[in-house]
Amino acid sequence: MSEKKMTSSRKHHLKSLMLSIAANWIEQEKKDLIVAKAAYMAEHCPAPSLSGDQAALMETCKKLHSLLDKVDEERYDLEVKVGKANKEIEDLKIKVVDLAGVKKPALKRVRMSADAMLKALLGSKHTVNMDLRANLKQVKKEVKEESTETVGDWRKNIEDKADRKKMFETA
Repeated sequence: MSEKKMTSSRKHHLKSLMLSIAANWIEQEKKDLIVAKAAYMAEHCPAPSLSGDQAALMETCKKLHSLLDKVDEERYDLEVKVGKANKEIEDLKIKVVDLAGVKKPALKRVRMSADAMLKALLGSKHTVNMDLRANLKQVKKEVKEESTETVGDWRKNIEDKADRKKMFETA
């Protein structure tokens, strides 16, 4: 099934034929439009009769002005309706975007040190060198060597617990 390619001269000839036909159609459309405009004007706007005295001409001008005012009012009303429709369309577009929602990209796990995280949060100007493990090891356990038999007075136990509490509060 070998398809023969069209020669370039044949291709150009067909293209020029299509363009000439399209140009003829455009010319015909322009002529039809001119005829349609003339027919519309003859139907809706009869030629004014300018014969008569000045009072008749003034009356004709008043009629024309009243017709112009009516057309202006209709145009204004239509502009307002179009403006409302456009605003409603924009609001609906915004609602569609809101309902569709914005897709958030999937977050990746990144291994960072605490110093790097603080530097990223605070900016590169602020350098924070913090050893978190050192702060955690400030509270050291004290080894007490007491026998369970010599517990002693209950007041002594309470004082030991108070000392322990002070040690955690100062850290």
